[in-house]
Amino acid sequence: MPTTRTRATASPLYTPRKADRRARRTAREQFTTARKQARHASRPPNRTSAPGTDPQLRASYAPAGRPGPASARGGHLKLPPHRMTTATASGAYPFLAEGGLGSQGIYVGHDVHAEGAFAYDPFTLYGKLDGFTNPNILLAGVIGMGKSALAKSLAVRAVAFGYKIYVPCDPKGEWSVVASELGGQTIALGPGLPGRLNPLDAPTRPRGVSEEDWRTEVRKRRLLLLGSLAKTVLRRELHPMEHTALDVALDHVVARAEASGATPLLGQVAHVLGSPEQLDAARDETPGRLGRAAEDLAHALRRLVHGDLEGLFDAPSTVAFDPAAPMLSIDLSRLGGSGDDTALVLAMTCASAWMEAALADPDAGRRWVIYDEAWRVMRHAALLERMQSQWKLSRGLGIANMMVIHRLSDLLAAGDAGSRGRALAEGLLTDCSTRIIYRQEADQLHSAAALLGLTGVETQAVSALTKGRGLWKVAGRSFVTQHLLHPRERELFDTDARMCA
Repeated sequence: MPTTRTRATASPLYTPRKADRRARRTAREQFTTARKQARHASRPPNRTSAPGTDPQLRASYAPAGRPGPASARGGHLKLPPHRMTTATASGAYPFLAEGGLGSQGIYVGHDVHAEGAFAYDPFTLYGKLDGFTNPNILLAGVIGMGKSALAKSLAVRAVAFGYKIYVPCDPKGEWSVVASELGGQTIALGPGLPGRLNPLDAPTRPRGVSEEDWRTEVRKRRLLLLGSLAKTVLRRELHPMEHTALDVALDHVVARAEASGATPLLGQVAHVLGSPEQLDAARDETPGRLGRAAEDLAHALRRLVHGDLEGLFDAPSTVAFDPAAPMLSIDLSRLGGSGDDTALVLAMTCASAWMEAALADPDAGRRWVIYDEAWRVMRHAALLERMQSQWKLSRGLGIANMMVIHRLSDLLAAGDAGSRGRALAEGLLTDCSTRIIYRQEADQLHSAAALLGLTGVETQAVSALTKGRGLWKVAGRSFVTQHLLHPRERELFDTDARMCA
């Protein structure tokens, strides 16, 4: 027999006109109940779950989705409006609420959330962007995410704006090809190479500085260099008598060099430190007293004269600084092969001192100084002190310093909490108004968020960044930017050529 369906309906019954309010309400309620019963009666019976199924595991809604207006089908879902200030919106949605940094500056790529071009220039932003107090930059990211390509791209594009590029230390030799393409200069140092640099070279006296004042400044820089070298080798701070011995030895060498019209050399200073009779004669000290105090200093500087750095920094410079060159890099890749990086750090200290002598001229224009693989220097407080001085003088000299590291925790490797090394490393971070963070490993997110003050949204964004995409924190403002490379740049900056060959 065929199955027949019946349609149940409900219609309001006649209610007497003179019925009281209670009777009318009762009739309405009965009608509502009858209509519901009629609606459910016309539907097919619900399938019951299999025997033994936990009632709490049954599906809440049919496979087709939630029925009724709450399903949000057809655009009928209406939510109550919510109002907030722009300050609150930028905190809750830091990327969607941003308006960008403007169109002036070096083109980097596109803003992922704003879907517009992203340009950046620290010299343009200084004095115009609230909270942008210095032109220094921190760039951090794990290997293979494109941070080196970003650093090189910014350098190449900055040359088009008339800026000069200086790389005081290139531990892997990756910047040499970039300097060559730009028509710049590369100085390669290492065993068997002809390049020589004398870190005690005196820079050209800037205009407006008296001869006496400049002589005092040059002496101070030379003493700072000698102290940094000695502390790096000795791995400790110098004693007061050792500082005195350095002063006496340097003054003695400089006096003899000026008399002969030559330039003082590191080897000459090391020789005087190892000669107690010369130290005592110059200082009028008790015989042997200053010489005994300088024994460790003499052996520390001997490494630069007769050790693994022999000949690199104990001879007159074979190259002269060319202020008109668009780029200058110092290739130290021959010194980074051993497990001990002390030789590399000593070379970085000497090379930086030689280059800083050329950077001291405030009339030389705006320049970028890029410290690649800066994580190598975080364990050496003496070199951190030199970098801190460079960071502090950036505005007066017109220099934008860029520090490239892998992880934010590299800053914590400078020393224990409360140590001078840790304070110097964190001070460098504080003096960077621009922080560019590429993807960090999951175990590094906590330290990165703590050091940079990232919000929960920003921390989550850093963990999900893809290659070439980074979180830019510029004076407290946040952007997620995709770096775009020209095909020629991609070919020039390729650091995976050996892996893909």
